[in-house]
Amino acid sequence: MKKKNLIISLLLSLVMILSACTGTSSEKSGGSKEGGELIIGMESEADVLDPHRAGGWVTMRITYQMFEPLIGEDLSKSSKEESVPELVPVLAESWEVSEDGKTYTFHLREGVKFHDGTDFNAEAVDFNIKRLTDKKFEYYDEIGAGRTFRTWKFFESSEVVDEKTINIHLSSPFSEFPRMLAQINSLQIVSPEAIIKNGNDSMGENPVGTGPFKFSERKRGENITLVKNEEYWGEKALLDKVIFRPLSDSASRVLAIQNDEVDIIAVPPPDSIENLKDQGYEVVSGTPPHVWYLTFNFDNKYMKDQKVRQAINYAINREGIANELLKGTVNPAYTIQSPGAANYSADNKWYEYDPKKAKELLKEAGLENGFKTTLQTSVDGSGQLLPVDIAEWIQRDLKEIGIEVKLDTQEWITYYSGYSDGMASDVGMNQMSSGRTSPYFLSMVAHSEFVAPGGFNSGKYANPSVDKLLDQASTSTDESKALELWAEAQAMIMEDAAFAPIVNDSAPYVVNSRVKGFVIPSEEWYTLAPVYIEN
Repeated sequence: MKKKNLIISLLLSLVMILSACTGTSSEKSGGSKEGGELIIGMESEADVLDPHRAGGWVTMRITYQMFEPLIGEDLSKSSKEESVPELVPVLAESWEVSEDGKTYTFHLREGVKFHDGTDFNAEAVDFNIKRLTDKKFEYYDEIGAGRTFRTWKFFESSEVVDEKTINIHLSSPFSEFPRMLAQINSLQIVSPEAIIKNGNDSMGENPVGTGPFKFSERKRGENITLVKNEEYWGEKALLDKVIFRPLSDSASRVLAIQNDEVDIIAVPPPDSIENLKDQGYEVVSGTPPHVWYLTFNFDNKYMKDQKVRQAINYAINREGIANELLKGTVNPAYTIQSPGAANYSADNKWYEYDPKKAKELLKEAGLENGFKTTLQTSVDGSGQLLPVDIAEWIQRDLKEIGIEVKLDTQEWITYYSGYSDGMASDVGMNQMSSGRTSPYFLSMVAHSEFVAPGGFNSGKYANPSVDKLLDQASTSTDESKALELWAEAQAMIMEDAAFAPIVNDSAPYVVNSRVKGFVIPSEEWYTLAPVYIEN
C-alpha cells in the first residue's frame, strides 16, 4: 500500500513539473491573448496610406489602426448595441466649447509619441490643421485639403495656447464639428517631422502616426503589413501583426478563408453566406451608416428634368435587388440619409417601386419613347457590394420603361479618384456608396458649395433653398431644431430626386472561429486593437 502511494505521489510530482514547464491543458486553451498574426481579405486594393489623402473605406480601415484623432468614437460596441457611437477622448484628454459655440479648446494627452519617436504636442496638431487649411503654409497639402475640406467649412483659425493646449476658432457655431473630427478622414494626426523630413507625398507610402499599430511594409497588389506599436501610450494591441490582402474577386475571398489563407473576409458573395455558416465560420454584420446610391448629372440634358429623375427612382425595384440579388444581406434604401445617423427615419419611403408611374412621368417629360444614357460605376471597392451586378439589375429595370443604359466601369481607386471631378455631359449618372453617423452627410453630398470638381457633390446638384436649410441645421445650437432642419432639407432633396438611393448594407464579414474580439460598430470602419487569436 505504501509502495502504491509512493508511485502515485511520484506521478503527481511529475505532472506538476510538466505543468510548470508547459502549462496545463486548461491554461493552454485559455492562454495568453497576446501575440499572433491576423490576415484580412479585403474587397479591393487600397489607396495611399496618408489619412488626409486616403480615398474610400477600404483604405481608411487600414489607416485607422495607425492614426488617431483628437476626438474619437467608442467602437467597442456593435451597431446592434449602440446606433451612434459615443464620442470619446483620444489624443485630446478633454475639450470644451465656448458659450457662442465658436471656439473649441482641446487639452492634449501627455506622454504620446509618434511611431518615429517624436513628441505629440499642440504644435503637431497645429501643423496638421495648417496642412489642411492654410494655402500659405509650407507643408499645405492640396490633395488632403480637397479630401477633408467639408470638416473645415466653418474654420477660421487655430491657436497654440501651450504645449498641451490648442484652440480652434470657427466663424459660426458648428454642432457637428466634434463628430466630424472623429471621422476617419478629417483630422487624424500625422507626424510633422516625417513630412518635414521627406515631404507630403511620403506619408502615403511610409505612414507615421500614434496608433496601436504601425506600418511595416507594403507590396502593391499583394499585402499591407502593420505591426504592434510596443510604445503605444494606451492599452496596447494584442496582435503582433495584421496583414491586409486585396482580393477584389469575391469568390477568391471565399476560397482564401476556406483554405485558411486569411482569417477574415469582407463582402462575401451573398449566396455563399449560409454555406460558410454551415462550415463553422461566423458571419458578423451590423447597421453601419451606409447607402449605395445613384447621383444624377445636372449637366446632362435628360437628368436636368426632375420628372426624368423621379421616373428613374420609381423604375428601380429595390426590394428585388435587396432580397433576390443580394439575398437579404442589405435593406432597400428609400432616402439618401443612411441608417445610423441621428436624423435617419425608416418611416420616410420615397419612390417605392412603381414602373407604371415611371412611364407616366417620362411621358410628361416628352420622353415616352425613352432615351439612351450612361451609368458609371466601379467594379469593386469600399462599400460597393457587387457594383456591376447591381448596375446590371438597374440597367434591366430602366430598359422596362424605355431607358437604354450603357455601363462604364472602372476599378475602384481610379473610379474614386475621378468621382469628385464630376461627369461629362453625356453621362447620365454615376454611383457611390457612402454615409456618416453625422446628419452633416446631407451637406457633404448635396450642398452646392461641395459640387464637383473637387467636392463630393459629383452631380452638381444645387438648390439655394436646400443650401439655406443645410447651413441653418449645421449652425444651430439647438439639437432638436437642428434635427427638424435636417429632416426638412432631406425631404426637399428627395422631392428634387437629386439621387436614387438603392440599398443600405449590413456589412457582413466572414470570420474564422479562432478570431476573437472582432466587432462591427455603427461605422464603416473598426478597431483591431482588442482582437486576438485563440490558440
